[in-house]
Amino acid sequence: MLRRDPSGLTLRADPSSLAPERLLVFEVRGAVTNFASAIRRVPGLELVDEEELEGDNQDKTPEAYLLVPDAAALQNILSLWKRWTAGQELGTGFAPWRDVFATLREIRTWGPSDRVQESDREIFEEEVELMGDGEFLAIEIELVFRSSEELATAAEHAVIERIGALGGALVSRSRIADIAYHALLARLPSPAVRQIAERSENGISGMDAVMHIRPQSIASPDSTDDAARPPADQVVPPAAGEPILAILDGVPVAQHPLLRGRLNVDDLFGLEPVALVAERVHGTAMASLIAHGDRNLAEPSLSRRIHFVPVMGAGDQFPEDRLVIDLVYQAVTAMRRDEDPTAPLVLIVNVSLGNARKPFQGRLSPWARLLDRLSHRYGILFCVSAGNHVQPFDLPPFLTMAEYEATVQPGRATQTLTALSALIGYRRLLSPSETVNGITVGSANIDAVTPAERRGAAGRVDPYQLTVTANPSSALGPGFANSVKPDILMPGSREHLTMVASGAALAVRPTGGARPHGLRVAAPPRDGSNNWEHYTCGTSAASALASRTAHRIHDALEEAYGEQFLSLSQHQRAVILKALLVHTAAWPSDSADLIKGVLGPTDAKQHVRQKDNIRRFLGFGIVSAEDAIYCASDRATFWATGTLTSESRRSITVPLPTCMSGQPLTHSVRATLAWLTPVLPGRQSYRSVKLSLLAPDELGGFRVLPAKAQPDANQASKGTVFSRRWDGDKAPALTATSAIEFVVQREPDRGAKIDELVPFGLAVTIAMPGVVEVYDQARARIAPPVAVRPR
Repeated sequence: MLRRDPSGLTLRADPSSLAPERLLVFEVRGAVTNFASAIRRVPGLELVDEEELEGDNQDKTPEAYLLVPDAAALQNILSLWKRWTAGQELGTGFAPWRDVFATLREIRTWGPSDRVQESDREIFEEEVELMGDGEFLAIEIELVFRSSEELATAAEHAVIERIGALGGALVSRSRIADIAYHALLARLPSPAVRQIAERSENGISGMDAVMHIRPQSIASPDSTDDAARPPADQVVPPAAGEPILAILDGVPVAQHPLLRGRLNVDDLFGLEPVALVAERVHGTAMASLIAHGDRNLAEPSLSRRIHFVPVMGAGDQFPEDRLVIDLVYQAVTAMRRDEDPTAPLVLIVNVSLGNARKPFQGRLSPWARLLDRLSHRYGILFCVSAGNHVQPFDLPPFLTMAEYEATVQPGRATQTLTALSALIGYRRLLSPSETVNGITVGSANIDAVTPAERRGAAGRVDPYQLTVTANPSSALGPGFANSVKPDILMPGSREHLTMVASGAALAVRPTGGARPHGLRVAAPPRDGSNNWEHYTCGTSAASALASRTAHRIHDALEEAYGEQFLSLSQHQRAVILKALLVHTAAWPSDSADLIKGVLGPTDAKQHVRQKDNIRRFLGFGIVSAEDAIYCASDRATFWATGTLTSESRRSITVPLPTCMSGQPLTHSVRATLAWLTPVLPGRQSYRSVKLSLLAPDELGGFRVLPAKAQPDANQASKGTVFSRRWDGDKAPALTATSAIEFVVQREPDRGAKIDELVPFGLAVTIAMPGVVEVYDQARARIAPPVAVRPR
């Protein structure tokens, strides 16, 4: 049958929205590129997107999913596989399949080992070990998504009946057709959970209606410490104006002296009454960072109010009776629904949250899929924390903390990074930070603590000292389809390490925020005192500062362009904010050199792998918030936004100031393109739209070359942000009409053609440090003139 009619065979990188009864799992052995090459030689077998199949090289068990037209085709392929593994001839016409089989470890039908992934199975085993037979555990059961309501209802009822037969109970349910999500939250007795951990065919893990079984999502907020009292004479004025930024987080102390009159709290899920004031730590801290920045700095407060929807209640945890996907979906759709929206102008949403039990393993989580869909549907920029890994780790060759502290740099930094590099596979992004349309934010070891306060860090050691890099706890990339993740790094405090144990090897763990290394934020009062502030750290704080920076970029554009900017659609404003937020990100040279020196490879010809290791830690780099917001006389930043139809292109001309001509000085061009890709269930390729930025020939005349300290161009093109920099120090030869023409191009859609306009934002910066006429000359060549926003 396969030889006669191979049509209808589609190979995909993600099983979401596929029917398991027609699904074969291909376990790849060796390089994915060899597998992809073999697949392309099979007539009629379509590999929808090799880019999506290409995973992290830390993933030792890559998988692909073959959707076949019917059960007969499925059995034919299994029969071919059995013949090949038995050493039998496949017959005439099946030689291409022989080459495919040679790249595989196994072919099998979808089953319990797919429904209960290994990381989830380990959690179930740990939980059951501590439970008695009469105890219950909450679990999330994701069902196979059926577009037919009748089939979906029947499948749901069958699973609910099995839950009841096992002595369990349904707690909550959610069905979101936009992302092909249908899930149940249930409480099961320990024997039933034990069946799941054993991947039994007889338990829920053996039911055809079930797609995945996972432990209930739990939050992992950043720790805080060291209460502080704000100045008695400090007055923080209230904010005005409709919110353009929303926060999804734990219940805040809305009447805190620093937050009073600044938050529009929409307690959509009734979580305020169950959250004790003393427990309202995380949401209060994130609101403070977004509204005021790090309180160790004298930063301007945001002028607009902030929309706040609590999604965590008691103990700063997700409610036990709701699925977090459902909470987030309802919170965002309520803001932007057609009738009676709660925050219709919101286009930035801060998600300093993550599921501590869901590290990214190559497959997009439902939470990430949800953010991607809402982002494209409403024109929202989601800023998402990458996640924190605060588990202890060993620091060989040290035996004691004193020995570690006594090691001078760069030895201490080198040994720390060497230890972390051995754990890369265990320190991945946490759901939903693998989002494709959102911006994922990692934590850089930056804060504004004074040297005097820094000396108070007794028993804690700064692993990197003057080297600016990712904090030890910050989750590592890459993201979906090997894209650059985290996208950017923002300040998350200069994280220290403290001893857990000493002996055969020194064991340490990252510390929480504290006065000697933290960001100062609003906090609930403690122990009846007036200490209304404390210190926080980590990727949650970094994400909040990214959201704040996006808001301030919006404020700067609104001030400079007024109605011309505000009249743009929310989609177009969201993508230009996305582009400008990433635009100033850069790798610190000392950090990049450290990572390259430790992780290698040492062969200079392996520069692509070297850059791959660097971007795993640093993404596109550390953002300069001030450069993203303010003008400078020796540089000019241009921005453009628009939409592209299928296989269309748009040219953007950037003028070159004549003051740069004949100057043998360091100068640069930086360009960042961002867009929002449509994502819908059933589409063959997840990131269904890819845009490209074509580098103009005029760059040669400007005497610049691609900068070495940035992700490889192929690595940088796999997400929905593409950022490149060109540097030079030889004198350009320019005339009064010299310009660079950039071309934004929409590549052919993967799979079926998509009849949707795709919004894009482009930011381009021309700079020559020390030549103060650059900005004025550039401004004079564009129309209409814009107001100057000096630093």
